[in-house]
Amino acid sequence: MVVSVIIAAAYVLDRLIGDPRWIPHPVIGMGKGITLLEKGIRGRWQSPQALKRAGLILPLCIAGGAYGITWLLIAGLAILHPWLAIGAEIILLATTIASKGLKDAGMAVYQQLVQGNLPAARQELGMIVGRDTNELDEPEITRGAVETVAENIVDAIISPLFYALLGGVPLAMAYRAVNTLDSMVGYKNEKYKDLGWASARLDDVANYIPARLTALLLFIAAWLNGNSVSGSIQAVRQDARQHPSPNSGYPEAAVAGALGIRLGGYNVYHGVRSFRAYMGQPLEQLQAEHIRRTVRLMFVVCNLFVGLCLAVTVIWLLIA
Repeated sequence: MVVSVIIAAAYVLDRLIGDPRWIPHPVIGMGKGITLLEKGIRGRWQSPQALKRAGLILPLCIAGGAYGITWLLIAGLAILHPWLAIGAEIILLATTIASKGLKDAGMAVYQQLVQGNLPAARQELGMIVGRDTNELDEPEITRGAVETVAENIVDAIISPLFYALLGGVPLAMAYRAVNTLDSMVGYKNEKYKDLGWASARLDDVANYIPARLTALLLFIAAWLNGNSVSGSIQAVRQDARQHPSPNSGYPEAAVAGALGIRLGGYNVYHGVRSFRAYMGQPLEQLQAEHIRRTVRLMFVVCNLFVGLCLAVTVIWLLIA
């Protein structure tokens, strides 16, 4: 009962205030810890084999440390007063999700497109994607924003709430540490292919169930919003596994099919052109309105998940 209420309260708190810059964010501390640990590892080991073995140290220390510190903090506050611990859990869990931040980022691109300000829209998109944006037109800007919002429904919202439901706020914070590790060292380039392999693999495993659960919730959200449920299901069945990520294709394909648009295609990274598998069918031309509709789908999915958590708890209490 308490966990579900904490999840609901944390989600409402994030919807209301997001991540104010004046409040220290745990991810910043995780990032500093990752940087220091990486420096220490590279100072001691240099060979590819040694770095691969040392790659296990990063998730063990960072994710394990995030879990342990969060557990100790909550346990210590519980000794002082149970309500202090509950309040801390709500605040800490809210820092692991980013529904407001994701909405604000997507809608910032949308607003600039609606105003016809392509340079500003490219700049806003460039703050949330890694691809080059300085030559993109409205459909490609829209695609970038829709892909970002759709993909991050999983790791920025559903996954941390899912792990909070399974193991409380400490497990949600450990998940956020895993996700932060992946974003910092989980690359297949020359620098991180050895040291970051364990972090990348663990992130894939951690998001496996939440990504597929998100796709199911998107089917329901599409039905509630009057979008194409059959198109969403078909896109996931046909296209999700074509995505280079084992998980990101599920929310992207589900959104693409629901809205009747095609995601994926050619992106440019630091001047190098690369192709990402297509998701969905181009029944509609990409335009700014699809960003707003994606954000709406995101919030319906979030509401469904939080409502499901509360419903399961109520049913459990009634049965017990």
